[in-house]
Amino acid sequence: MQNSNKLITLVIILLLGNIFFGWMYISSKVVVRSLETKIQSQKINSDVLLFTKLFMDKVLSGTKEVSFDDRLQLENAIRGLNDKEIFDSWQLFTKAKDQAQVQKNFYSLFQLLLKKITM
Repeated sequence: MQNSNKLITLVIILLLGNIFFGWMYISSKVVVRSLETKIQSQKINSDVLLFTKLFMDKVLSGTKEVSFDDRLQLENAIRGLNDKEIFDSWQLFTKAKDQAQVQKNFYSLFQLLLKKITM
């Protein structure tokens, strides 16, 4: 009789321990997923910021025409973002025919980059 009470008590303790550790495991998985999402978001922000800085250095602050190597570097950087919306805006900017279109498309691209950074 006493052995069966000890066995029942032991089973209950082990069952409660399993429930506790299972709950801790699940809650830690939720935290890990949340942190992974934040890390991915920060990586995207970092990549967009790096492209924006490159764009500012090569295109906006340059006094001469953008060289082929600089255009290639910008094109690779924009493709590296893997963002269709930014890439489409970049394409509009690079294919602009006149100065008014360039300014309009630049403004759209820059606004989009700022929006992506603050997301």
